[in-house]
Amino acid sequence: MKILLVYPQHPETFWSFNYALKFIGKKSAFPPLGLLTIASLLPEHWQLKLVDMNVDKLREQDLHWADYVFMSAISIQRNSVLSIIEQCQKAKVKIVAGGPLFTTAYSDFSGIDHFILNEAEITLPQFIHELQQGNPRHLYRSDQLSKLSQTPIPRWDLIRQSKYASLSIQYSRGCPFNCEFCDITLLYGHKTRVKSQSQIISELDQLYKANWRGSIFFVDDNFIGNKHKLKKYILPAITEWMQQHRHPFNFFTQASINLADDDELLKQMVTAGFDTVFIGIESPNEESLTECLKNQNTNRDLIASIKKCQQAGLQVQGGFIVGFDSDPLTIFDQHIRFIQQSGITTAMVGLLNAMKGTLLFQRLEKENRMLKTSTGNNTDCSINFIPKMDLQALLTGYKKIITQIYSPPNYYERVITFLKNFNIPRFRSFQLRFSLIMAFLRSIIILGIIGKERLYYWKLVFWTIFHRPVTFPLAISLAINGYHFRKVFENTHL
Repeated sequence: MKILLVYPQHPETFWSFNYALKFIGKKSAFPPLGLLTIASLLPEHWQLKLVDMNVDKLREQDLHWADYVFMSAISIQRNSVLSIIEQCQKAKVKIVAGGPLFTTAYSDFSGIDHFILNEAEITLPQFIHELQQGNPRHLYRSDQLSKLSQTPIPRWDLIRQSKYASLSIQYSRGCPFNCEFCDITLLYGHKTRVKSQSQIISELDQLYKANWRGSIFFVDDNFIGNKHKLKKYILPAITEWMQQHRHPFNFFTQASINLADDDELLKQMVTAGFDTVFIGIESPNEESLTECLKNQNTNRDLIASIKKCQQAGLQVQGGFIVGFDSDPLTIFDQHIRFIQQSGITTAMVGLLNAMKGTLLFQRLEKENRMLKTSTGNNTDCSINFIPKMDLQALLTGYKKIITQIYSPPNYYERVITFLKNFNIPRFRSFQLRFSLIMAFLRSIIILGIIGKERLYYWKLVFWTIFHRPVTFPLAISLAINGYHFRKVFENTHL
């Protein structure tokens, strides 16, 4: 059996980092971890190839080689998925599809021969068995949730690692919270299921033996969902492994704001090698947080929590949303002030959209406010329901936020605010790589000479050298990221 694993293309968004990637000579921020894991679940005697369309083109000869195309996707890749289906139909090759997009919206897609929905550790073996028997069904789904002990190490040999800025590990699935707009609990449940200590160490060993050095993204939607196991087993094991191997990796992940409430957990994460965490802040407006059931963010000083993480040695990236029913007309200025004061340099601000099957989707459907399927891109000024606020006022306010926070004066001011508050642990050593040298040289030309931010760029360079020299590589990286965010917004909205 010849299997072609295909990962659809991501459109240009804040999350694509495509403008920033050019500085370091990479094609994509992250590899298709889901498909690489699927590959390890397939029979060993099958022949496998993988095409990540964010890195390579899907060629006609690849499709003619394959007996089946296996495709996984998330909602933002919908347009690329439709193009792949058309290409496969022309080549007369059968398609097997799974992943979040199809699990929640498989009925939207014709031309796909087999759907492997929910968690592949459960549904994929059923398909393989029936395929080998000669009678595969069209649809495989299950309400069961897998034990992550069944999840194998991804097939890293199927990709060219040098094309990616970071590689990935999944430690857990599920989230204990119940945010109205989020589809994570819909897909993976409320109980946080985790891999064992030995599994995580084996994955680190695999990446180390493959000569990967640098950034690793723990892709968990809430890395701290099970604090007990994390603190008792996983983080101590990672710390020991990192010390034995002289800290070849730096880690980043996603977590809830209650991370700031646990001093020991913060210390353990930083000691283990974590330097960045993405946190869903959502809104500085308490009523909006209550509305969307973001209860873990209410009744707290959010800025104090963020600064505590920064002082511990974690850069906080933040997710923000506008478009809640409870948002006042002043919400846009509130967001701008909050983001500037917090020192969150990477502030991912988007419009609220209702993902299919979520509590938000169900509520809006009952209120007859749903308009269309979400594009999965909350930064393209599309909204798929009727908001309480006047739509034009909402769109104008949203554009105001992005224009303000990523204007060179405000952005570079925010970078310095962050660097003043950020503590880099003494044991964390900086590893100089050729790609980083090239990124710095390119930043001098693109940002420091021809860029409209050149005055602010050089102010940041010299401020960092004289006041926080240990943060210099990070300062340059943040300057490059700011350039990416501005370019995406200018190309999309101006």
